[in-house]
Amino acid sequence: MSSATTQNVPRFTPEQYLAIERNAEFKSEFDDGIIEAMSGATREHNLITGNVSREIGIQFKGRPCETYTGDMRVWVGPARQYRYPDVVALCGEPRFLDGTLDTLLNPSLIVEVLSESTERKDRGGKFAAYRRLESLREYVMIDPRRVLVERYTRDGDRWVLTLFENIEGTLQLESVGCEIPLKEIYAKVIFPPEEADD
Repeated sequence: MSSATTQNVPRFTPEQYLAIERNAEFKSEFDDGIIEAMSGATREHNLITGNVSREIGIQFKGRPCETYTGDMRVWVGPARQYRYPDVVALCGEPRFLDGTLDTLLNPSLIVEVLSESTERKDRGGKFAAYRRLESLREYVMIDPRRVLVERYTRDGDRWVLTLFENIEGTLQLESVGCEIPLKEIYAKVIFPPEEADD
């Protein structure tokens, strides 16, 4: 977005955004004063989100842990952002912004399913903001176009990347004590055909 365009965008306080968002028909995110409309998701995106949330939820049975899908807003206070991650999970007591219980403050795990329109932001600005959350221990990005899961884990001040590219592999989620076979993550997903080499 050019500086001229940015100057013409109306700016809001976090409180104004929240008042608007709680009465809105469609979801929007908030990035330091700017309200950003969210687009719809593809079949693959929805399948993967549901698969991951289901597998985590099954393993949370009988444990003091909770998982939420894309309708749970997260307040990323240090970056002045409100985000709707695809999947959020934590073990222990969830903390919310207020009594409405629709804005989580302390996620341990955030999962984003990539898309052409969001990948750059998921890898860049969103991850940079999420890293500032003291509670966050793992950040996972899942590619719906091929078998590729990227898991970042917090190690002190560093974030360590582990790649999962084998459909026979298993994603370990240490922050919430879960394991998900990649076969389950990608269940029913149809990958686009590979382009032939020239």
